[in-house]
Amino acid sequence: MPDVTPLGTALVRARGSVRAHPFVADGVLAAVVLVCMVLASFTEPHTGPGGPTFGTRSPAPISVLLMVLGASALVFRRRAPLPVLLCTGGLSLVDFFTIHPPETVVICAIIALYNVGAHTDRPTTWRVGLATAVVLTAVAMWVSPDPWYAQKNVSLFAWTGMAGAAGDAVRSRRGFIDAIRERAERAERTRDEEARRRVAEERLRIARDLHDVVAHHIALVNVQAGVASHVMDKRPDQAKEALAHVREASRSALNELRATVGLLRQSGDPAAPTEPAPGLAHIDGLLATFRNAGLPVDFAADGAGDAENRLPAAVDLAAYRIIQEALTNVRKHAGQAAKAEVSVVRVGTAIEITVLDDGRGAGKPGDGGGHGLIGMRERVSALGGTLTAGPRYGGGFRTQAILPVTNRTGENV
Repeated sequence: MPDVTPLGTALVRARGSVRAHPFVADGVLAAVVLVCMVLASFTEPHTGPGGPTFGTRSPAPISVLLMVLGASALVFRRRAPLPVLLCTGGLSLVDFFTIHPPETVVICAIIALYNVGAHTDRPTTWRVGLATAVVLTAVAMWVSPDPWYAQKNVSLFAWTGMAGAAGDAVRSRRGFIDAIRERAERAERTRDEEARRRVAEERLRIARDLHDVVAHHIALVNVQAGVASHVMDKRPDQAKEALAHVREASRSALNELRATVGLLRQSGDPAAPTEPAPGLAHIDGLLATFRNAGLPVDFAADGAGDAENRLPAAVDLAAYRIIQEALTNVRKHAGQAAKAEVSVVRVGTAIEITVLDDGRGAGKPGDGGGHGLIGMRERVSALGGTLTAGPRYGGGFRTQAILPVTNRTGENV
């Protein structure tokens, strides 16, 4: 197959030049039309075997003037389609009435009619096109020495009709292409916005998981380090036990942080950890870390975390993280003598998680500018649940989350 790339490139460049300099392009078209009309004015058409003869006649000065005026009007065809059509149509009528046989000034009106169809709407094209075709054809039939049904008179009606139809077709195709381009651009913007939204959601989820992992263990490390510092001189055994808890909590924090970061690895990176995500099946270990840190915790459940009542993975992880964050807030804000109660109850198609404390601490969750409650709310909202958190009557704090276990169709979420 021949290589058409150079030709295609040349056409694209030519189209770009026309769009960049429309006035120059219209000037070139007007000059070409003027040259064609002048050459045609020196030609005597006939139906003999020799065809048209050139040089047997010459145009009158008024004919040349009409040609120049008609071609000059075409320079402004894009800026003022209807006035240019009115001007060229008027010049064509003057040509019909004053020159016998008439010259080809009517070609300017035909081009102007095409331009009206290409740059206006369809109703305007039909009305203006029909009026132009009828007026020019009727005048040509009236002033022509030939019969009214002569071929050149009928062909004038056909040429004007085709010019309007061609302009309307070009306008429709241009509008169709613009609509396709707009839809493609809108779809591209939508894809970009969706990608940015997903990236933002993923970053928020990662930040929430990192907060849940780190804040809990760091809070325990802080508490145990304070205990160790306080009893180091008087009770070294208790200080040694507190330091052991610090080491255990820091090791757990590092392990969970390594697991979370491992989820972000690329497919070609070193192997990521394969440990399952924490859930209610690991709640005993979580509660033990708080009890070792000096926070008494009572736990009650109706078997929601048992194997036979296994929760969906997302709900199971959310329940674990909510309890972890709520107990961390109790340890940080409720005071040294506070006690906590945790309950997990299955209620129909939802699971209810409640964390209570009787603390008398001066602070409350959120006072320190942290993101614990915000992260819990976002996690619960992502699953379609509700979270309530606030002071209890008589003292203490209450955190309750209700997470749906099934969706509207009855399937596990």
